[in-house]
Amino acid sequence: MKKSPTHASAWPRHLFLIGAAEPGPKAGKASLESMGSKAWHLLRMAQLGLPVPPALVLGTHYTREPAASLLPLFGGGLTAFEAVCGLQLGDARAPLIVSVRSGAPVSMPGMMETLLNVGLCDATLPGLLRQSGNPRMVWDAYRRLIASYAVVVAGLAAQPFEAERLQACAGADERRLDYAQLRTLCRRYLELYQSLAGQPFPQDPREQLAAAVQAVYASWFGPKAASYRKLHGIDEALGTAVIVQRMVFGNTGHRSGAGVGFTRDPSSGEAALWVDFLANAQGEDVVSGQRNAHGHATLAQTLPQAWEALQQAARTLEHELGDMQDFEFTVQDGQLYLLQTRSGKRTPRAAARIALDLYEGGLIERQTARERTAHLKAKDLVLQQLAPSDGASAAGTEQQGPQELARASSACSGIASGEIALDPERAIERTRAGVPVILVRPDAQTDDIEALQRVQGLLTLRGARTAHAAVVARQLGKVCLVGCESLRIDAQRQTVAFGPHEYAVGQTLTLDGNQGIVYAGALAVVDVPDTPLQRRLQALRSNS
Repeated sequence: MKKSPTHASAWPRHLFLIGAAEPGPKAGKASLESMGSKAWHLLRMAQLGLPVPPALVLGTHYTREPAASLLPLFGGGLTAFEAVCGLQLGDARAPLIVSVRSGAPVSMPGMMETLLNVGLCDATLPGLLRQSGNPRMVWDAYRRLIASYAVVVAGLAAQPFEAERLQACAGADERRLDYAQLRTLCRRYLELYQSLAGQPFPQDPREQLAAAVQAVYASWFGPKAASYRKLHGIDEALGTAVIVQRMVFGNTGHRSGAGVGFTRDPSSGEAALWVDFLANAQGEDVVSGQRNAHGHATLAQTLPQAWEALQQAARTLEHELGDMQDFEFTVQDGQLYLLQTRSGKRTPRAAARIALDLYEGGLIERQTARERTAHLKAKDLVLQQLAPSDGASAAGTEQQGPQELARASSACSGIASGEIALDPERAIERTRAGVPVILVRPDAQTDDIEALQRVQGLLTLRGARTAHAAVVARQLGKVCLVGCESLRIDAQRQTVAFGPHEYAVGQTLTLDGNQGIVYAGALAVVDVPDTPLQRRLQALRSNS
């Protein structure tokens, strides 16, 4: 009798299935190295009974020869995955729609590519419409796929698609576009794709999936991924896995959304959930750095059951994994789904507080806490603050305080002053000359990583505290303010403005990451030691 391709003995050793009712294929020789950190933690969450959409993982083994992954993918892996999902890729009546994500053995936030909504095409769109009953969501997902596929797979410029989107929005939030407007935008995208690529957008979902997998593997060797590996001493030989996961949709209306959170404040280490949430949106809207987001209060108010489920999930993750977690989630029609978790990037002060709190709370051993804080010195456990004003001049008149220009969301505490640079090239040039620089950008982009590691701080018009670029900035210890809505950037004139106040490239700003405030000029700073934290760390290191 011929064995099923999902039988354990026939299952490819570099293919992993998450979400199967029986152990079978997913129990192979799975490890963090073979299936990558993201998939490894998806498997852990699924085993803990947390709400994780099913996933098929192509291992890190295929990084050097991505084409070799297609045989196990289409030679049995996809069939087993479809059976778990109860849906079929390309089926006109009940189509399986998937995301295709990277996942290296070490965390590299935003450095590789992701494609969402793969499997949508003219033939499957009516089926998803029947499944969801939500024409706006379906057309929104389709236009997202066309634009992202054009950039990630076909190598086209993003700007023409972005220009079409902005024209369709006419200055309004894109979430206000109705299904008819999105349908028109989709049709324009399809025309644009054919014009720029010289061939039609692929209408075969299997072709889409194969190309998406190849593109994600290729992104391991991309410039920003290579820069990140060089910066952090990560071995290129590790490679990345590719995760094909059933889509859950956060863009189905007011009872849906996407978010990113930390189980503790990654800047201070405070034991409180730190969440960015965007209603009626997909995950890339939050992490891309191109959208502003709301805090947990919006989620708690609009979707209280999902918020309660998220709090419980966060407690479970910390208890089971023994560290502060950085997680991504989607809420679809009120139902919470977890898409990722990993140990979160944090400031040195937060690293000390988190390790001490977890040890004192009984979640980690003393030796583990010591290992996690071994690199920290007393000078790391200080908080930069603006120097207090004297309050009066020598003549006895009251001094004028610093000029506050704007407020923004703080992704990393501290104080940073420097001259304005509007592009990474100038930022790198000026820092090489020994000049402190504040990089001012429309969006928080991971493409700016080489400049980001050199500058004093980052200020953006758009973006969430949990955007990938903000996460990287925090890891690098850079002051980072995002979502500064009053900021206006004039690239042609090389100026920035905050209301009536205009400043040219080369003039100086100060970012206060403690309060989320932008000031004019360079302000004096004092280091305030966190004495209680220093004492707790000293006690941890003592032999008693």
